[in-house]
Amino acid sequence: MFAENPHCSDGLPGGTASRQKGFRGCIRSLQLNGVTLDLEERAKITPGVQPGCPGHCSSYGSLCQNQGRCVERANGFQCDCSLSAHVGVFCQTEVSASFKSGTSVMYTFKEPYELSRNSSALPSSIYSDLTLRGENVSLSFRTNQSPALLLYVSSYYREYLALLINRHDKLEVRYKLDSSRDAEVLKSSVKSVANGQLHTVAIRRLTDSVSVQIDENAREDFNLTSDGEFNAVKSLVLGRVHESDDLDPDLARLASLGFTGCLSVVRFNAISPLKAALLHPDTSPVIITGPLVQSNCGSAASANPYAAENTHHLSDQSGSTGSGQPLINAIRTDSALIGGVIAVVIFVVVTGLAITARFLYRRKETYRNQQVKGVQQENSQDFPFNNQADSQNVSSENPKEYII
Repeated sequence: MFAENPHCSDGLPGGTASRQKGFRGCIRSLQLNGVTLDLEERAKITPGVQPGCPGHCSSYGSLCQNQGRCVERANGFQCDCSLSAHVGVFCQTEVSASFKSGTSVMYTFKEPYELSRNSSALPSSIYSDLTLRGENVSLSFRTNQSPALLLYVSSYYREYLALLINRHDKLEVRYKLDSSRDAEVLKSSVKSVANGQLHTVAIRRLTDSVSVQIDENAREDFNLTSDGEFNAVKSLVLGRVHESDDLDPDLARLASLGFTGCLSVVRFNAISPLKAALLHPDTSPVIITGPLVQSNCGSAASANPYAAENTHHLSDQSGSTGSGQPLINAIRTDSALIGGVIAVVIFVVVTGLAITARFLYRRKETYRNQQVKGVQQENSQDFPFNNQADSQNVSSENPKEYII
């Protein structure tokens, strides 16, 4: 609650009944006798007072990444990752999985209405609430397979959206928004994407306008000739497509091959099917067939064995509203951790230098002693006549001769 009027009263905290100069600023999480007062509702009906006031999110909200939403807490903030394809304290960790040729993940958007539950409904209106006039699709992938089907969205009316790699290692987007017509093929001009490198794809459609962007390349724009309505959306499939009866023959052959490689941060509008399959398989409308291995293969630094991202685990995946602890001290904790690591590194370096200096000093003393001994021996060898003279002097001191 933010009070703009310095003479606020009317029983609000900080005001006075005599309309003296009161409080101007923000009050939040006010408790009276252990009961939290609903200041927001009170502020809506009080002149000079507005609900809401700047909090932690105004300062730290930018830390929530990848569509993560900052949520205010009484003594901190929290990043809500429920609408993001990422997890982590700041929604910064990719959700990735390794796929084999037999792996399939199917996310069902909505089951069709049963006629028994709504007997008055006409067949043409059963799926009317599932029509889409646009999509936002994004994912990352890494594979050496071509051709390969990356993503397939089906319809109860035999309409579909398919994202695939063709036999020439190029990306294709196929839209079939009219069951009576052939699919429209949108081919990207970007060169080989089946090269084992990590690639990011973003597809945006609004009615008949479609844009495709791969990595940091220029966005490519296309126009569809259909009416732009994706009717009766049924399910989204990653990997092998088992129900291929409604597919075109060419796409059916491709769907039967499955996908071998890595898929990461898959997002279709507000839905993250891969995240649901890996983290919430029991509570999400997903069907998993074949091996699905959680991995960090979607990380751009996964090729570096010393990268910090390789040590991330999804143990902090509770980044949703209502779970976990407020993050007001997260930055301080990270700073303390970094400071501790730096201190340990400095201690190790100083200790290593001290040991090296002591070793070099002892080696120098040993070398000096050996050098002194060598000089003494050289002196005794350079003057041999001294020994001979001494022996002659000794013999001259005793001139006696003995004859036997």
